[in-house]
Amino acid sequence: MTSDTQKTPRLGDVDVQVVQKGGLYPEDQPVLDNVLLDSVKFGGRVIIAEEDLEDARVDVITEYQKGWATNYARKFDQACLGTTGVANGDSVPFESVYKAVGNAVIKTAGVLTYAQLSDVLAKAENGRYFADPDTIIIAHTSFKGQLRGLVDGNGRPLFLEQVSASQPATLFGYEIRFSDGAKTSATNTWNPTGNPLLIVGNRKHLIVGDRIPIQSLISYDAGFATDEPHIKMRTRKAFAVGRKEAFGVLEVTAGA
Repeated sequence: MTSDTQKTPRLGDVDVQVVQKGGLYPEDQPVLDNVLLDSVKFGGRVIIAEEDLEDARVDVITEYQKGWATNYARKFDQACLGTTGVANGDSVPFESVYKAVGNAVIKTAGVLTYAQLSDVLAKAENGRYFADPDTIIIAHTSFKGQLRGLVDGNGRPLFLEQVSASQPATLFGYEIRFSDGAKTSATNTWNPTGNPLLIVGNRKHLIVGDRIPIQSLISYDAGFATDEPHIKMRTRKAFAVGRKEAFGVLEVTAGA
């Protein structure tokens, strides 16, 4: 992104027709609309005692930067995937996948089953925007334990752990990634305590805008009256769901 907001084209369905030999090609006028990406700033400031910088055996600044980046990743994921409130650019930065899908969310309780996983995949597969090479599954980390015990009718595991960077973990043969941010919460948080989510969909309809990458600045002037330098960290991101029909969402409401 090169500005605060950006419109990303979203093409409507294009008709396909049979053309007779020597015949006239029929015209189609698909509706071209847009998805609006509106960037928001994620930031934080850490105050460090001078003594910690001088006496600590670890690189305190680097550790704070890593900690912030880790929690930012969780918070951004949660904003994109699981916030349940209406987007306001602040406590709810974006309309999440969960909010966009709405009443089509599959809600379940107790132990995860083969049938439930098959049903949520079917939601994405029958949504008109399904494509094998672009299919991605995103699940809360708590799903791992249940997925390891699931097998098909022939006793073959549905979930295969990651072997290497070139061989990611798969579920039903589709790439699956895990995130601690894949939980529901009324507002955006890096440590959500709501219901775990498993989301299946077309990755091309998870539209992310990068306005400013993660940046970090250390200032010794901010704490001039004390011996406390400040570390400021920030990034600006945008997110929008392309087509809600491209996704299937499973929400575990109890027994997680």
